[in-house]
Amino acid sequence: MEIVRIPRMDKEEYDRLIAEGYLCRIAFQGDKYPYIAPFLYVFDGRFLYFLSTKYGKKIDYFRKSPYVSVEVERYSSDLSYYTFVTMQGRLEEVEDSIEKKLVRERFVDLIVGRHLSNNILGALGHSPEDPPEAIAREERSLVWRLTGVKDLVALKNL
Repeated sequence: MEIVRIPRMDKEEYDRLIAEGYLCRIAFQGDKYPYIAPFLYVFDGRFLYFLSTKYGKKIDYFRKSPYVSVEVERYSSDLSYYTFVTMQGRLEEVEDSIEKKLVRERFVDLIVGRHLSNNILGALGHSPEDPPEAIAREERSLVWRLTGVKDLVALKNL
């Protein structure tokens, strides 16, 4: 019996998957086991950016080691269609105030443009009663950028 291999996506395909998505999972190097957490992201065509609350296990693991795996996926409810990309790289905290402001504005555009629930604001250090624009006005979260991607796997079932 021959094993069927899942086809790889080309760069255009996985860039489109990343650009069209906004939710991913990040795996941090935990103490004994990996620690995986969901994150909203924005993609500028070059970098993935994330907002992180300033508390929790992810902060401890990020401070110990910024090396992570990031996974973006899309699939149909019956799994007749699925694609995913995993990237191994390094998270960097964005320090430049102008860059942070621009990234925060992109998150506001994402939330408003995709009609996401204000409940997501709780995962970004804000109250669901806050307007999304508060993300750009206030620095209640850290801004991270994925850099130095060393390994990328992008597969599809079609």
